Amino acid sequence: MSAGARILVVDDDESIRNMVSEHLSLSGLEVSTAGDGAEGLDRFASLKPDLVLTDLAMPRADGFTLIQQIRKASHTPIIVLSVRGGDVDKVRALDLGADDFVVKPFSVPELLARVRAQLRRSGATQRMQLEFPDLSIDVERHRVLEGGREVRLTPTEFAILELLARHAGRPVSFAEIVDGVWKGAPATSNDAVRVHVGALRRKIEPDASNPRYIVTEPWIGYRFIAEPIA
Repeated sequence: MSAGARILVVDDDESIRNMVSEHLSLSGLEVSTAGDGAEGLDRFASLKPDLVLTDLAMPRADGFTLIQQIRKASHTPIIVLSVRGGDVDKVRALDLGADDFVVKPFSVPELLARVRAQLRRSGATQRMQLEFPDLSIDVERHRVLEGGREVRLTPTEFAILELLARHAGRPVSFAEIVDGVWKGAPATSNDAVRVHVGALRRKIEPDASNPRYIVTEPWIGYRFIAEPIA
């Protein structure tokens, strides 16, 4: 399971759900989705997410209903994503208990910053410590301990390690690494990824010939194989 905070995205527009989910996942967050307010309430009850992103205009139960029902049971942060950016809708959503309001179309970096801000305020950033047997990754302080010793990583090496560790157990493709670490820079090649991963392995692996943390997935990318500590 990802050590990132759990986010519930509620929107009847599948393209918006997929786009927001992809960027949140690449940022190390654990994402679930729902297609309307009624499904969102069911998912909220079962998942107990750390933050909810919701549209307003949706079938069955709209975003206003979702906000109202969540606020009756929880202080979970709620960010509204809506094309309805008028003052009346903003005021109503905020009065019902929403914590922030983002008007569509929106900037993804701005949305991610607002998500991080709400998670910090709610205390969910306590999940920013990734723990594995003999390996500790402190995301807030950019500090890594392996076998009790501090490992000095470059910013790029740390970003790769964090990305792989947050997706422990599944293959992470070269394209995902380039997109998540270099933000999809077109000049970044698979060979560049290999060079950085090689340097990272030399620093964190006790025995490079018998990897304990990062293994190669031929023709795909890499997999972080250590089991997270709950």
